[in-house]
Amino acid sequence: MKLFIGLGNPGKQFDQTRHNVGFEVIDHLSSEWNIKLDQSKFKGTYGVGYVNGEKVFLLKPLTYMNLSGESIRPLMDYFNISIEDIVVIYDDLDLPVGKLRLREKGSAGGHNGIKSAIAHLGTQEFKRIRVGVGRPTNGMSISDYVLSRFTKEEQETINLIVKKSGEACLDWLRDPFLQVMNRYNQ
Repeated sequence: MKLFIGLGNPGKQFDQTRHNVGFEVIDHLSSEWNIKLDQSKFKGTYGVGYVNGEKVFLLKPLTYMNLSGESIRPLMDYFNISIEDIVVIYDDLDLPVGKLRLREKGSAGGHNGIKSAIAHLGTQEFKRIRVGVGRPTNGMSISDYVLSRFTKEEQETINLIVKKSGEACLDWLRDPFLQVMNRYNQ
């Protein structure tokens, strides 16, 4: 059993913003794996299905980014999913647009969604897929930047990295995460 969690903000106004790249990966997995996100509970939208014989959960917390842990923990508790069987997918300002970084654990690095996950999970030791969204270079504030949309050129790169993130998720269903990390960390 595996749980894939994509972080983002609910609402049309946040679609395709830098902060919602985690949601984009979950939507991609939902489409690729034919798992409908048709359950609303635990302050989120989720779906359950089977991929390569393994039970898989896809979760999009609808708490807004800064409260993501409020959705993750209750779903894990209800379905008895262990911390070793989750991966959180989210945007990362410290990576250039389109760069992918997989980690088995780590600090929040200033990311409020991850701070909330750590607080509710009681540990920093959970798997992550960090998707680079870059940093503002034009003096824009961080909050405005993460809520902005990608440029046309960046969006093409993001579309490719969303697919690549999906491939990494699929690989984790058959290989140890450390092997997947070594394969995808560029």
